[in-house]
Amino acid sequence: MEIIKTGVAGTLESGDILVEAAPQNGGAIIELDSSVKSLYGRQIEAVIRATAESMGVTDVRITASDKGALDCTIEARVKAALLRAGGQTEYSWTTEGRRA
Repeated sequence: MEIIKTGVAGTLESGDILVEAAPQNGGAIIELDSSVKSLYGRQIEAVIRATAESMGVTDVRITASDKGALDCTIEARVKAALLRAGGQTEYSWTTEGRRA
């Protein structure tokens, strides 16, 4: 999927993550701000990267502000932001093809 505009999903509430996806040439860049970055930063970035890759997104800048979100919430917010950034209006939210 090609990223054509900026897409945002999530909130800054406790237990959530605010994700912004924007067009980026030359690969994926992930910028993470998290209150638990020293403990879980690598895992959060891995979930973000794996979600983008599973959607076929290679050129994107993802900025995430985490407030202690679980992996499933991170994945959902990244998917929503990427779909919005790709101009997608229809998507099947099934678990088929979901990463393990």
